[in-house]
Amino acid sequence: VLAAILARGHVLIEDVPGVGKTTLARALARSLGCSFARIQFTSDMLPADILGGQVLQPQEGSFRFRAGPIFAHVVLADEINRASPKTQSAMLEALSEGQVTLDEQTYALPKPFIVLATQNPLEHHGTYPLPESQLDRFLISVALGYPPQDDERALLMAPHLSEKAFESLQAQFDPEQVLKMQSFVDAVHLSKPATDYLLQIVSATRNHSELALGCSPRGSLAMAAMARAWAWLDRRDYVVPDDIQEVLETVLGHRLVLMQRTGLSRRAQMRKLLDGIVQQIPVPR
Repeated sequence: VLAAILARGHVLIEDVPGVGKTTLARALARSLGCSFARIQFTSDMLPADILGGQVLQPQEGSFRFRAGPIFAHVVLADEINRASPKTQSAMLEALSEGQVTLDEQTYALPKPFIVLATQNPLEHHGTYPLPESQLDRFLISVALGYPPQDDERALLMAPHLSEKAFESLQAQFDPEQVLKMQSFVDAVHLSKPATDYLLQIVSATRNHSELALGCSPRGSLAMAAMARAWAWLDRRDYVVPDDIQEVLETVLGHRLVLMQRTGLSRRAQMRKLLDGIVQQIPVPR
């Protein structure tokens, strides 16, 4: 998730309730010194509930724009697939361009701007699945999974431990420093051999017999951005093939469309497919 933030991307977290998705978003916002907003998506939510709108000022006899919760550095879009397609689509401009257009007026969102969206992969009652065009706006998709037993035991023995730990968090950066780190990531070198290796993987997804939809050009750009961020977090100013392999599943897992499902979960099936692609492509030296 930190690599995605440094790569100027948004994150889709697909996991069951209660594994710490909200805590992760709050902790990241506080550690980065950024403003935070949480939006609980529901079926009756309207675009104005997210974006804001014009509010009448009786004393002035005019309308004034009131910003919605989307105007924060870190936005948690909780259970995004519970909102209607109309409300979901209201976020597309914000996700792609970092701005909101209302009544022919464009409003810039704060920088950095990061959306962490969540959805439950098992509960489908009363949900509206995200279309491929919207999934493609998220740089990566991750699953937190259940915590290690030792960590969960510590939570059970000290139920207020996590809240105390959160309250003790201090900002390590500020928004300007986050933007500066993002510029450092942009400067990480992606050599021609590494680029060719990435493109071979992308081409393999577009011609795979088990895939109905392969990686788009936006997906290949996302993979390059994440590989740069992964390399920078590893204290390197250049990308190696291992960086591309490390980010492959999180970047492509939600973008590729399977021809048919097997007995495995979608994430497990995608992991097996991508592992097979990686094994078939020679690693450059």
